[in-house]
Amino acid sequence: MVNDFPRTLSLLRKEKKISQRKAAGDLGVSQALLSHYENGMREPGLEFLVKVANYYGVSADYLLGRTMSRDGSALIPEQLPDVMEQRDHTLKGSAMALFTRKVLTNSLSLFFDILGRCGDRTLIAECGLYLYTSIYKVYRHVYAYGRTNPDSAFPIPYDYVDAMCDMQLKKCELSLTRGTELRREDEAVADLTIDALQSRYPQLAPSMLNLLHTVSDNLEGKKNGL
Repeated sequence: MVNDFPRTLSLLRKEKKISQRKAAGDLGVSQALLSHYENGMREPGLEFLVKVANYYGVSADYLLGRTMSRDGSALIPEQLPDVMEQRDHTLKGSAMALFTRKVLTNSLSLFFDILGRCGDRTLIAECGLYLYTSIYKVYRHVYAYGRTNPDSAFPIPYDYVDAMCDMQLKKCELSLTRGTELRREDEAVADLTIDALQSRYPQLAPSMLNLLHTVSDNLEGKKNGL
């Protein structure tokens, strides 16, 4: 709470373009005390936390940094939309963006089907965290392109993103490497040859093979980009 509450408190006020004096008056505290809260010099009580949540229309969990969802709603797997199943869903954007999105979506569907069949929760978690972190990293870079996007929307300052994400990725890689050394024999991963992928996933395999080939060409210096 000491780290996240001051950040979210200040962020919400600035987003609403409310002066510190007005916010303090509306919340029933002095401007000096509100300044202390925003700077992390004082820790508020439960009553003030509830006032702030109601004032800005957010959840206490968001204020405390426990979630980035401002309404505090939990992520329920059964309620998540599946783009692959939405036939009337129209992708918008440039041709390159649409193509890349389809390749990634299909490749991830294939990949996680393999992981799901494997049933190794640790492997699924490590692969998932690796991909989460990779997306987080590139999202923060794109987010930073917009000069008006407040860096304080995130607990981790932009200047630290690369280093901290790289450390997390290395931790995941170490865990995955150790798993490889165990040489687990599992039917789900026993045969991942090109022929096997094309046979099991006739619709998804072309995207995965395109992804693998593109990355290989970039690593070998044959290609620069997509």
